[in-house]
Amino acid sequence: MTLSLFDQFLSPCCMLNSLVAIAITLPWILFPSPTTRWLNNRSLTSQNWFLSQATSQIFSPINPPGHKWALLLSSLLIFLATMNTAGLLPYTFTPTSQLSINMGLAGALWMGVVILGMRTQPTHSLGHLLPEGAPALLTPILVIIETISLFIRPIALGVRLTANLTAGHLLIQLTSTATLAMLTIMPVTAIFTGILLFLLALLEAAVALIQAYVFVLLLSLYLQENV
Repeated sequence: MTLSLFDQFLSPCCMLNSLVAIAITLPWILFPSPTTRWLNNRSLTSQNWFLSQATSQIFSPINPPGHKWALLLSSLLIFLATMNTAGLLPYTFTPTSQLSINMGLAGALWMGVVILGMRTQPTHSLGHLLPEGAPALLTPILVIIETISLFIRPIALGVRLTANLTAGHLLIQLTSTATLAMLTIMPVTAIFTGILLFLLALLEAAVALIQAYVFVLLLSLYLQENV
């Protein structure tokens, strides 16, 4: 029973070949592409509106040099939101529930932000390791603590996204299993658990979108410190 609950997080395979690459690239087909027409359709208009609103919210507190990252972080937001929500459909796989994928994204982007800060303003970036006005005796300890917290950032990004998606999927599977088991034994109780399952699905869809936004928002905050 315990192993079957986690079978949904196993990488899909066909003839001993992993299908993770297909699971990552296939949902991008659902997005409409820009056309040469003067008027866009409703789906493309809503997509452009969502991107403009999300980009303005994320990059409003960032200095103009950091706006060069708008295309990268906007694409990342769409990617994570698509992967998170598409994994809620039946008989699908959620690539962002894999810690390796999330850590790869978080580690590479975090390293890029840190390298950018060390290249453009090394004094200001290193100044974050020591708070202003700290006692001289506590300087080595504070530098070590701030350095550890700096290297924990990508781990926190990847683990947060993985843990939230994994917990939501497990809760939905447990509730659906209980509803199916009680359908013939206690139909009235099964109706209430079915309603609970529907509410959990709505909640998990909201969590999937929020976690994608939080992931990109935290990266933008790290970028703000280094530009």
